[in-house]
Formats: sequence, structure tokens, C-alpha cells
Amino acid sequence: MQAAFFVPRRIQAGGAQARRRLRLPSPRIPSYTHRMDNERIRAICLALPHVAETLNWGHHLVYFVGDKEIGGKMFAMTDLDGTGTGVLWFHCGAERFHELLEKEGVIASPYLARAHWVTLERWDVLRPREIEDELQRAHALIYEKLPKRTKTVLALPEKERAKVIRERKKLLSEREKAKKR
Repeated sequence: MQAAFFVPRRIQAGGAQARRRLRLPSPRIPSYTHRMDNERIRAICLALPHVAETLNWGHHLVYFVGDKEIGGKMFAMTDLDGTGTGVLWFHCGAERFHELLEKEGVIASPYLARAHWVTLERWDVLRPREIEDELQRAHALIYEKLPKRTKTVLALPEKERAKVIRERKKLLSEREKAKKR
């Protein structure tokens, strides 16, 4: 714990440069106050089990539980270029949906509201820890909704799962080629 000491206003106004000159310690910012952004969301989502990410609709980074080709489902999305509605979309379940909508800055997701998805209009609507908890909850809810065959594939060891996904992608590309003929 750092000792509290008086810092004159003219030094506070000088910022980091004045602090270095006087060899004052830089103020520590607790981890729970760090701002949330696309990179932190990406790190949180990819740390969850069986998560795959894709770039869809031009500028949305979409996170799936399981690979899309084996029947995985999306549980969260972020807007990469800031041109869409909101900054983060996620599934929250029927019980939590109305509770979250009561908070200012949380709206029902366009096109996904009937599936109980919400959109955060700004990063500061929820605390970073709350966002992390909501994403973990979204992941768990969607995982429970996955078909049995998808859960079976996800339970396979990594090498076998990769092989099944590769075979499925090959099959889908062959079907697509057959449609074009």
C-alpha cells in the first residue's frame, strides 16, 4: 500500500513530467477501473472454452461457442469500426434481459432482441468486471443450447476436433461448388 502524501496543484497540473522530475510515484490505477475495449473483449472471449471468432457483415467481430461449421452458435459481437449501433452485443437470457434493459445505455439488440440479446451503447455502461461476468454467462447459456452432436465434437481431444472441423469445412465447400454448377 502506498503512503498518502500531499502533492501541490501545480505539480498535479504538470502531469507525468512533473512527477518524474520530483521522483514521485505514478498513481496506481486499480485493474477494475481499466477501460473496456474491443481488445479486452477479445481476450475475455477467447479465454473461454471452445470459442471461435469470425469477421462477419464487414465490421463485426463475432464470437461463437464451437466452430460455426460444426453447429456452433454466436454468443457475443463487437463493432470494430464504430459505425453500427452500440459497441458490444451479447446474449443474456430471458431472466436477465429486462433487468439489463432498465440500465441507461443498454438497449435491445436490433434483429436479435427476440432471442434476448442486448447492446451496450458505450463501453462505460457496465463496469469491466460486470461485462466479463455477462460474457461468461452468455457463453454458458449458449453452450447449454448447443445440439448434442456439437457438444460431442467439442468434447473430443483437440487433434480429433480439428480433423472433424476440417472435414466438415471440406464437405460444405464441395456442396457450395455443386450448387454453383
